[in-house]
Amino acid sequence: MELNRRSLLAAIGAGTAAALTGCGTGTGTSAAGSADGPAEGEITLLTPIYEGAKGKKLLEGDILGGFRKKYPDVKVNVDYTTYDQLNEKITTGLAGGLLPDVLMMGVGWIPPFAAKGAIAELPEKLAETHDYEKRVLEPSRHDGKLYALPVVLDTRIVVYRKDHFAEAGIRKTPANWSELRAFAKQLTTKGRVGFDPFSINLRQCWETFLFANGGQLFSADGKKPLFTDARGVESLQFFKDLVADGSADYSRKTDTGAPSNVQTGQGSMMMTTSALWVQVKEQNPELIEQDKLGAFVLANRRPAMLQGGTLVSQSASSKHPAAARALVEWLATPESILGAAQQRGSVPGLRDLSDTPYVKENQFVDLSLKNLQHAVSEGGTAAWMEIREKIVPTLEPAIVGDQSAKDAIAELGRLAEAAIGRM
Repeated sequence: MELNRRSLLAAIGAGTAAALTGCGTGTGTSAAGSADGPAEGEITLLTPIYEGAKGKKLLEGDILGGFRKKYPDVKVNVDYTTYDQLNEKITTGLAGGLLPDVLMMGVGWIPPFAAKGAIAELPEKLAETHDYEKRVLEPSRHDGKLYALPVVLDTRIVVYRKDHFAEAGIRKTPANWSELRAFAKQLTTKGRVGFDPFSINLRQCWETFLFANGGQLFSADGKKPLFTDARGVESLQFFKDLVADGSADYSRKTDTGAPSNVQTGQGSMMMTTSALWVQVKEQNPELIEQDKLGAFVLANRRPAMLQGGTLVSQSASSKHPAAARALVEWLATPESILGAAQQRGSVPGLRDLSDTPYVKENQFVDLSLKNLQHAVSEGGTAAWMEIREKIVPTLEPAIVGDQSAKDAIAELGRLAEAAIGRM
C-alpha cells in the first residue's frame, strides 16, 4: 500500500529512516540560467554534519540513496569535515578555484561567502516550496536574495533541574535577569552552581544574552557594530556578576559530549542546545523518565533564543550546476531534514514537521519550535567570518581576569569596525 506524505514523515520520526528512499521534490532545473538542463555529472558535497558511522549511513545510505534513484546520472562524492575546519576548507577551496559543488555551512556564513561570489543565488520560489517559518529563512539571504536553504536548526535555550527548583521552593522559571540571578544564588550550594552559562561557546552564550537584553550585533546593512552600546556591556557584565555571586564558575564548564552539570547534579540551570535531550537520553535516561528536566527561553527586555544551524548552498563555480541544484533541493526536503535533525537532536525548521513523533518526544526541540518567533541569528555582516573568531578571545579576559566588561566590548567593537572596513 502506498504511504501518503504525512504517514511517511511519521514513519521517519519513529525511526524508519530507510523510508527516505525514493522521496523528495527537487527538480534540478528550477533555476534560471546556469542551472537549466539535465541533472547529470559527478559532484562533491562538503558537510560538517552527519557525524560518525550513524550519520554517514543516514546520508550515504538513506538520503543519497533516494537521490540516486531519482537522479541516476548524478554521482555524489561526500567530503566530511567539522565546523572547526569548515571555514578554512571553504576559503582554501575558493582561493584555489576548487570549491565543492554543494556546501553546507553555518548560520551567519551566507553574507560573507555570497559577497565573495562563492555561492550561487537560488530562485526565490524555493523559499515557498515548503512551509518554512519566516524567521528560519532570514539567515539564508544576502541583500534580499536567497542563497541557501535551511537543513537543521540548533537553538540555545536554558535547561533546568525541576527537582532542584522544587527543593528550593521555586515554583516558576525566571522571567528576567533579576529573577535569574536571584534563583541562581538560591540554588547554589556546596558542589553545585546555580547557573552554568559557560558550557556552550562563549560567543553564542553572550549573543543570546545580548538579544534577550534587546541588543543587536550589527546595523541592517551590516556596516556598523551595534553591540557596543549599554546592552552589549550589560550582557557581558551579567556573567561577571554571576561569577562574583559564586553562582557561576567558568572553570567548571563541561566539554561537548561529556555529562553536563545539570546531568550530574552539579548545576541547576545551564545554557545549552536542544541536542542535550539526545545526550541525556543516552547517558542519564532516568532524568527524562522521572521528569526532572525542564527548559525555558531566556528573557530580559525580550525573550530571545539564538538560532544557529546548518544551511545548504550551491557553489557558484560548479561545472554541473543542474546536478548541484538538484542536491541542494533534495537535502532541504522535509524527509531529509527530519532524518538529519533526528540524528543530531536538532530542530527542523518546517511547520509540517512540528507534529512528528521525533519533535513531540524531544521536549527541547518542541519548545524551540514553539518559540521560533523569538529566534535571533548571529552574523549579519560580510565581515562575519573574521569577527566571529575574535569574540571569545576578546571577551574571555573580562570573565576570567580583571578587564572590565565595558573595555572588552569596546575592544571587540574596534576589531569589528576594522574587519568591516577591510571588506
